[in-house]
Amino acid sequence: MVQQLTPDTTEEVIYPESDGQPMADNTEQFQWIVKIKENLEILFALQDNVFIAGNLLWYPVQGEAKIRQAPDAMVVFGRPKGKRGSYKQWQEDNIPPQVVFEILSPGNKTKEMANKLLFYQRYNVEEYYIYDPQINELTGLLRSGANLEVIEEINNWVSPRLEIRFELTPNTLEIFSPSGQRFLTSVELDQIREQERQRADTESQRADTESQRADAESQRADAERQEKEAALLKLELERQRYQDLLTRLQERGIDL
Repeated sequence: MVQQLTPDTTEEVIYPESDGQPMADNTEQFQWIVKIKENLEILFALQDNVFIAGNLLWYPVQGEAKIRQAPDAMVVFGRPKGKRGSYKQWQEDNIPPQVVFEILSPGNKTKEMANKLLFYQRYNVEEYYIYDPQINELTGLLRSGANLEVIEEINNWVSPRLEIRFELTPNTLEIFSPSGQRFLTSVELDQIREQERQRADTESQRADTESQRADAESQRADAERQEKEAALLKLELERQRYQDLLTRLQERGIDL
C-alpha cells in the first residue's frame, strides 16, 4: 500500500496495490490471462520501452485513488520494463496503457463491463479486446476520436499496435505473433523446449557419429597410405638388390 501527498494538500492519499478481488474466477479465465500476458512478454522481450502487466491496478489521475482499473492484461508503449506495485500514470510520463485485454467469466456483470468500457474510453486506451472463453466470443474496440468503436470484423483482425492476429476457430481463439507463431500455453512452450532439447541431443549424437566415422575413415586412409609406402619401399629395396646383383655379375665378367 502506497501513501502519497497531493500537490495542493497535506492530506495523505493511499493508493492500494490490490483491489481485494481475485485475479480470476476460474481456471480457464486464469489460463487465458497468463497465456496472453506471458506471450506478449515474449513478443516484446527485446524492446526495453514496452511495459506489460497482468491484473495491475492502473491509477490514471493523481490524488484520485478511487479512479482505477486492473485490466487482465495491459501493454504500455514508451515505458520501461520493471517492477511496479501499481501503474500510477502521472509517474509514467502520463502515458496510459494503449492496449488492454479482459477475459470474461460467468461472474462478470453487464454493469461492471460497461463501467470498464467507459473507463478505458475516458482514459485514452487505443485498443480494447474482450474474450469470453465460455462462448468463444471475441469483441474488439478501436479508438476513433474520443470513443472506442467496435471492430466489425474481428476474425483475422491484426492489432495496429501489437501487430498480432486474432483468429476465431470453431472451438477457441488463436492468437498469432507477427512472425506467425501461435500464442502457446506454458505447458506447450515447455513441450517445444523439450522437443528442441531432444532434437539438439539427436543432432549432437549424429554429429558425434559422423565425427567418429570420419576419424575411422582417416585412420583407414592412413593405414592404406602406410601400406602403400611400405610396398613401395619393399619394391625399391628389391630393385636395389637386383641392381647390386647385376653389378657384381658384371664385375666377374658374367653377362646376362
